[in-house]
Amino acid sequence: MTEALERIERMIAEGAREGRTHPVATVNPEFVMRARRDERFGAALEGSALNLADGIGVVWAMRRQGCPQVERVSGSDLVPLLARSCAARAWRPFLLGARPGVAEAAALRLESEHPGLRVAGAHAGSPRPEDDAESLRLIAATRPDLLLVAYGAPEQELWIARNRARLRVPVAIGVGGTLDFLAGRVRRAPRWMRRAQLEWLWRLALQPSRARRMAVLPAFVLAVLRGPVA
Repeated sequence: MTEALERIERMIAEGAREGRTHPVATVNPEFVMRARRDERFGAALEGSALNLADGIGVVWAMRRQGCPQVERVSGSDLVPLLARSCAARAWRPFLLGARPGVAEAAALRLESEHPGLRVAGAHAGSPRPEDDAESLRLIAATRPDLLLVAYGAPEQELWIARNRARLRVPVAIGVGGTLDFLAGRVRRAPRWMRRAQLEWLWRLALQPSRARRMAVLPAFVLAVLRGPVA
């Protein structure tokens, strides 16, 4: 987590100087398996400046294949730490996505928990291409240093890839359900479950519809056991 924060902080500074956007993705096993069959999603992940191991399954796969992955870097844990960095450096994040009102509620909580933080803007918007213009207009008007996109995978990664050249925001991160957690719309797993790497089970209990997405996990395990996962 410490290294991830340092890398993102450097990318924000570099992106501001160079006028380009560094995409960041928080990857779990579902991402990996979908990317193997979805060419556009795979290209979006390959084009990321940084892919973080959000799922414990990805950490396991990396360790098995000889990568020195120390720990899981959850997007939900990363965002509050980034908010703290933004408050210390006078950087302003923009929150995009989730249901109407969620981004605004998440922004208020981040500002209340991190004195000095100023959120540049919050907008639900939509992952549909026909709605990009409005979101891009609002983002451009506020000139944020960091963009957090919460449309869920693969929509948020495709949104960032599609609009990367027009964003002019130093770093854009797909954060999934993080804004829902911050806004209090969805409860996070108890700390002991997170420490035990069981957050996936908590989310499945709260959202049984996730079972269909998680059905790819046995195939992921088999693919890892057979050899390198591409």
